[in-house]
Amino acid sequence: MLAPIAARAEVIPFRSNTPGDEQFLSGIDGPEATIAGLLRLPRADGGRQPAAVLLHGSGGVISYVESWSQRLLALGWATFTVDSFSGRGLASVRENQGALGRLVGVLDAYRALERLAAHPFVDDRRVVLIGFSRGGQGALYAALSRFRRLHLRGHARYAAHVAFYPNCCTRYLDDEQVEAVPIRIHHGEADDLNPIGPCRDYVTRLQAAGADVQLHAYADAHHVFDGEAYATPAYAPHALSMRDCRVVEVETGRLVDRTSGRPFRWDDTSIARGATAAYHADAARASIAAVAAFLRRWH
Repeated sequence: MLAPIAARAEVIPFRSNTPGDEQFLSGIDGPEATIAGLLRLPRADGGRQPAAVLLHGSGGVISYVESWSQRLLALGWATFTVDSFSGRGLASVRENQGALGRLVGVLDAYRALERLAAHPFVDDRRVVLIGFSRGGQGALYAALSRFRRLHLRGHARYAAHVAFYPNCCTRYLDDEQVEAVPIRIHHGEADDLNPIGPCRDYVTRLQAAGADVQLHAYADAHHVFDGEAYATPAYAPHALSMRDCRVVEVETGRLVDRTSGRPFRWDDTSIARGATAAYHADAARASIAAVAAFLRRWH
C-alpha cells in the first residue's frame, strides 16, 4: 500500500458549470456550480512545480485515483484531484449516467487549469491532464481544439492529455482537430464497459490527421485494470454501458445513434447494462511505467 507523501495539501474550491451535452457542444456553459479539488504538493518550500490534474470516473474519487496521486507525488509532480460530484449533489453516476452530461468533465478540466494557472506553486507550462473512465473521456476530449475555443479561458494550455479506459463511442464534429500536444490512451482489450475498438478507430483517425497520439493496449485487461482494490473482479450488473451503440454529432449539438438515427438517450434500447472492474497486475505495472517515462520530458 502506498503511503501519502505530500509535503503540503490544499482544498481549493472553484467555479465550473453543468451543461448538458447539447449545451456544451453549442458553446453554452450551463448553470454555475462550485466544485473543489485537492492540491497536493511534493515540496513545501515554494517554487513552481509540474502538476497533474486528475479526473475521476463514474464512481467518484476512489482508491485507484488516490493511488495515482501518490505515485505522481513520488515522481515529483503536484496533483490536483478534482471532485466533479460532491458540489453537484452526486456520489456516483454508474447506474444513472444521464444525471450528469458526459462532457462536463471537459469543462471541469478547463476550469481546474484556469484555477491552477494562478497558483504560486504551480508551473502552468507543465500541467498535464490525466483521467479515468468517465474522467478519461474528459481528459481525451479536452484536447479538441473546438472545445478549447468554446470553453477554455485565459492563456494556459495542458501540456499533455492521458486517458485511461475512456469511452470513445461518440464521434464529434471536427474531433480530428486537436491541440498540438501529446495524447496517450491506456486501455484494456477485455474492457466490457468502454470497449477498446472505438478508441482504436479514433486513434487511427487522429494519427491520419497528424496528431501525436498513441494507444497502449493491454491484453486480457478489464476496466480499472490499475485498481488494486479490484484484485477480486467486481461485476456491477446495473452499470450503464454504450458498448453496443455508436453516436455521432450530425450537426452542432445534435447527437444521434448512428444505426437508428434516433437522438441519443441513456434510456435507449441500445444502452447495455453490466460491466466488470478487475485488477490486472501486468497491465497496471506496464501503464505505471509508461506514464512515468512519458512525464519525464516535463520534469
